Amino acid sequence: MNILIIHVHPEPKSFTSALKEVAVEHFQSRGDIVKVKDLFQMNFNPIASVNDFKSLSNPVYFSVMKEQMSASKTDNFSDDLKQEMDDLVWADFVLFNFPLWWSSVPAILKGWFDRVMALGFSYHPREKLYETGVFRNKKAMCCITTGGSQEAYSTGGANGNIEEVLYHLTHGILYYNGMQVLPSFYSWKAHLVDKPTLEHYLEDYKKHLQNLENFKALY
Repeated sequence: MNILIIHVHPEPKSFTSALKEVAVEHFQSRGDIVKVKDLFQMNFNPIASVNDFKSLSNPVYFSVMKEQMSASKTDNFSDDLKQEMDDLVWADFVLFNFPLWWSSVPAILKGWFDRVMALGFSYHPREKLYETGVFRNKKAMCCITTGGSQEAYSTGGANGNIEEVLYHLTHGILYYNGMQVLPSFYSWKAHLVDKPTLEHYLEDYKKHLQNLENFKALY
């Protein structure tokens, strides 16, 4: 399989980065081809702008969505953005590896979604979405570190059920684009727990990855 890992953390020595290394080792040991996109290391620009396009179909009034649709038809995306799109098309399985910030993804990853999953390229709201989506033959999964405890992210917990907190991502972005979304893996309070607990998380993650073929998709 072709594995695309979107890694999102500014610190290479972070536990989030350690989880990324576990995934790379796992997939490579199976003989998969692995590409890692380290968005912070790449200094990925998260801001959708006129620079996403080689030229504008309407230079008088800029509309991101209209320019995305036009560029999808005319192959007019900027070279750096086109590379991200090509890698996404290449992948059979996409793993998003990130810390939970303010109940969502870091801004740099949100910007990756804004720019790479462009209208006309990865979805069309009247023709290609959800079960008829462009990427319906791809699988996706999230590996997430949190600042809060599992109890805090449970039903009735202070922060709300984690699956509901991330519905905007798993359903509203990944499944919206047609992807089959597998259950996420969570490392709770990763910045506060002791080393044995972190080591336990790593072992649990290895088992999670080994069991991917047996998981039923959330959507």
